[in-house]
Amino acid sequence: MFRKPKPDIQIKTPEQIRSMREAGKVVARALDAVRAAAAPGLSTLDLDAVAEEVIRGAGAVPSFKGYRPIPSEPGFPGSICASVNEEVVHGIPRASKVLAEGDVVSVDCGAILDGWHGDSAVTIPVGAVSAEDTAMMDVCREAMWRGIAELRPGRRLGDIGHAIDSYIGSQGSYGNVQEYGGHGIGTEMHMEPHVLNHGKPGKGLRLEEGMCLAIEPMATRGTRHVAVLEDEWTVVTRDGGRAAHFEHTVAVTAEGPMVLTAREDDRAELEKRAFPDPGW
Repeated sequence: MFRKPKPDIQIKTPEQIRSMREAGKVVARALDAVRAAAAPGLSTLDLDAVAEEVIRGAGAVPSFKGYRPIPSEPGFPGSICASVNEEVVHGIPRASKVLAEGDVVSVDCGAILDGWHGDSAVTIPVGAVSAEDTAMMDVCREAMWRGIAELRPGRRLGDIGHAIDSYIGSQGSYGNVQEYGGHGIGTEMHMEPHVLNHGKPGKGLRLEEGMCLAIEPMATRGTRHVAVLEDEWTVVTRDGGRAAHFEHTVAVTAEGPMVLTAREDDRAELEKRAFPDPGW
């Protein structure tokens, strides 16, 4: 019988984790600025400019701009992914994509500072949104926190996916997108291991102190099935249902999960869950 080889996982020292926190702070500030700016009448390209100004002003570089999963293909044109309503992830910022009252926009943002990456996402309500959209966002955000809570030495990747999937499934008729998920992160944005948003508890790679993972569930108001548009980036729900996406970069430490992209409005959540102080 052949065993699948263990992926090559980058283990960080405490000093390197502190460096990643500095990159995470840049991402946090960029997302705060985008969230403050998002309003009816602004385009997603306007939001992209806001994020890029914050990132470059901090002496960092946008992770996403020019990113090529396939080296021979054109790179991603934006500094953020801005996905509106039925768009789940990887939405290209465009001047023609103008936000309207009641929209929801998922903004994914990454930055490189001194060679280290931070990656985080939030779904932002544009003006007053429906109770149904608010509930969807709350479910997705909580699923992220439940996945993050599993990032402790000795736990397994399957524990993370199970925590996310079981919570979303318990909250009603929401879809849990399975084609995309989280990932390792460090000196590159996407590294081993791939982190599924579903799984079996006690199964998969064992977590070790010093691992850094991006945890990012995507929940939909409908089925979980998605498709990619002709631009070859934007992922949408097949049934047209709206979607939410939340993400944090997290380090596995002996004291528990350290959220490296934590924003000021996450402080109460970290304290409630007794997660380690990431350093503000």
